[in-house]
Amino acid sequence: MFHVLIDTSVWLDLAADSKQAPLLRVLEDFIDNGALKLIVPRVVHDEFHKNRERIEKTSAKGLATHFQQVKEAIKKVGTDSVAKKQLLTQLDDVNHKLPLIGGAAAATLDSIAKILDRAGVLETASEAKMRAAERALQRQGPCHHENKNSIADAIIIETYRMCVERGGARERFAFVTHNKNDFSAHNNQKLPHPDLASSFTKIKSLYFIQLGDLVNRVAPNVTRQLLWEYTFNEEPRGLKEIQDALELLWRQVWYNRHLNVDHRIKRGEHRIVSPQEWERNKDYQNTTIDTVWRRAVAARVRTERQLGMGNIGPWDDFEWGMINGKLSALRWALGDDWDMLDT
Repeated sequence: MFHVLIDTSVWLDLAADSKQAPLLRVLEDFIDNGALKLIVPRVVHDEFHKNRERIEKTSAKGLATHFQQVKEAIKKVGTDSVAKKQLLTQLDDVNHKLPLIGGAAAATLDSIAKILDRAGVLETASEAKMRAAERALQRQGPCHHENKNSIADAIIIETYRMCVERGGARERFAFVTHNKNDFSAHNNQKLPHPDLASSFTKIKSLYFIQLGDLVNRVAPNVTRQLLWEYTFNEEPRGLKEIQDALELLWRQVWYNRHLNVDHRIKRGEHRIVSPQEWERNKDYQNTTIDTVWRRAVAARVRTERQLGMGNIGPWDDFEWGMINGKLSALRWALGDDWDMLDT
């Protein structure tokens, strides 16, 4: 088993980059199976929760601003109108997916918070604080930069050192960080800073700047298999694709309702009336204005020609329920209330 301290920078980067989601799931599997045990210092726990709201808000905001600027620039450029329209449509499709990125970041942040809480928080020992203060006074890594307060980083590494020192002879440890400027050597960032080198060895205590390198070290074959399983990710639908599907479903539902009215007319349960009679009787459920009905019949003919007879039924009750459900769901995704089935 590896006892692993993952720096705050790694957790936040996992949430900010949706492509790292499979790696987080591999890490969870290793924790659940007992291959890894997390060391969560109080500083890491608090820094994560302090920054999670910022990560969630900015995960898609920057891209949204960028796309808006690109769209405005395209509108101002004098180019072919057809090509411009196609390009703007493509940008709308991409822009439609941006909120999903923010949603993915929020879900990842929730997963990380649960992982940290489940592991338990290691409170900062007085000895770790004293050692960190000594590093700061001596300007030793990670406190070697001028005009930068790195005392929190010093407490993290000193907490890790104490865990290694108190670990059993056969226990193994690992420290993972993306903060290479403070923790890594200048000439080789895969190695710890010279001031920190004594805390790491080739076997008992390992230093990593990539989470993927850690899980590969723990179980390379299992990691490859899990990453292959978890990397599969369905691409979100573009706005145009959703709108096209919505249009098809709308016309199918409308066509079915039109045929039902036509059937009632033939059975004498529904009447075609003049505008004057319709206004006078106000029997909206059982009468239709003659001019409106003529336009509806013409629309029925167009629908049959444009959709093809294979796309307008007949379908059984279950299939019609699926069509209505899809229409309601897509409308909800685009802002309507649930069960909005007006045609």
